[in-house]
Amino acid sequence: MTNTALRDPAFTDAVITEAIRWTEQSGPLDDAQALRTAASRTTDPHRQVTERALLLGERIGLQPELARARQWAPWVLIGLSALIVIAGLGLAGNVVGGGERHINVIVALASLLGLHALTLVLWLAGLWLPLGSFSTASLGWIWLSLTARVAGGKRGQAPVLVRAATGLLSRAKLLPWAFGLVSHGIWSLSFAVVLAAMLFALAFRSYTLSWETTILEPEFFVHAVQALGWAPAKLGFPVPDAATVMAAPGSPGSVNAAGQRTWALWLTGCILVYGFLPRLVLTLLSGAILHSRRRVLQPDWREPYYRKLLARFAAMAPAAIVDADPGRLRAATPSGLPASELHDALFVLGFELPPDMPWPPAALPAAIAALAQRIDGSAPARRAVLDQLARIHPRTVLMVCHAASSPDRGTERFLRELLAHCGECRLWLADSPGADATQRWLEWLRDTGLERIAASERLEAALPESAIAP
Repeated sequence: MTNTALRDPAFTDAVITEAIRWTEQSGPLDDAQALRTAASRTTDPHRQVTERALLLGERIGLQPELARARQWAPWVLIGLSALIVIAGLGLAGNVVGGGERHINVIVALASLLGLHALTLVLWLAGLWLPLGSFSTASLGWIWLSLTARVAGGKRGQAPVLVRAATGLLSRAKLLPWAFGLVSHGIWSLSFAVVLAAMLFALAFRSYTLSWETTILEPEFFVHAVQALGWAPAKLGFPVPDAATVMAAPGSPGSVNAAGQRTWALWLTGCILVYGFLPRLVLTLLSGAILHSRRRVLQPDWREPYYRKLLARFAAMAPAAIVDADPGRLRAATPSGLPASELHDALFVLGFELPPDMPWPPAALPAAIAALAQRIDGSAPARRAVLDQLARIHPRTVLMVCHAASSPDRGTERFLRELLAHCGECRLWLADSPGADATQRWLEWLRDTGLERIAASERLEAALPESAIAP
């Protein structure tokens, strides 16, 4: 009951995502590396935003503080429950612990059920009325605030985490149910202890139960006892009849064992039916509603903040294949130049690489890196490279491509033109996000008839043996 939601990974990710949003209200965080990492981990736009938030959250300490909150939440709840139970025992002691052993049943009922009834009415009103003060006055809010204070102190990230969590619950209309789960659970425990203490005292000690008044008519108490006893009577609890109620508390013969037993069971039944059972039912109902609707606890992706992030991730996505021609015939693979026309040289060429990718790559041997070239894929740049190759006729051309990008017909045409001016062509798929990207290139080479071109995400596998020999 304590922190089940906090242990739900989806809700935890949503809280961190919302917390980053609130943090960036005061200024954007440096997220260049987080953006690239998130984009490489998944292609789902919403998950990319979440991954970015998780990376930034680790950097500013949100996840460690949330982990501390998970550890402290049960202990804070136990302490709060203990205080409420002690208060309940105090009320029960005031009811049955008097030296005269005389119990005014109406005053006892009001003492044990008064605050409970008031807080229950306020909680029910909070389900339909947008009044935040109702929620902040609940035991659930007190538990959450104490947990945040203990876990994060005054200077931690607790305020932004609390704001994020309550914001998610409020937008999903689950905040009253979340706080209610804690509040009703504590009240249920308190009533259970009070009932146990009262039953023990009434079972083994003798009490005189009656009512008293100065200004009210006796008929008022007759009707009140009958009305309050209607629901407990459905569960088998006896209800004092009019004669028992009307008997003057201090008159001879007014105190009898049967009447006192009826009064004691009526009082116990009222506390059970109007106190313990409603809180127990609402505890179970709150838990069931939270469990059934937990999937709606997600950030509002329509917020301008999230729309801007989604647009940034969309701009980073590799270009889609827009000129595919699935119906064309498979072209023949160029054979390359004969060995007699080749020069023992390695030509390294970067092709359509992202602007922020370092060049030449640090992994290249120094002698090769000094001669490496890079082009943006424009027609003039391609023509200049092909003219250079026509003069050199190198034995091997190593073309460096961005593995996350998608090859198209322009890439295919350029590879075929390269093969016409060298002995062999190899592909190094740099910055590969995973095996799927490499497999996509290999399948593309096979489908276009260029399977003789060796491709790998590992530089040592893409380089010819002569280039890596000591």
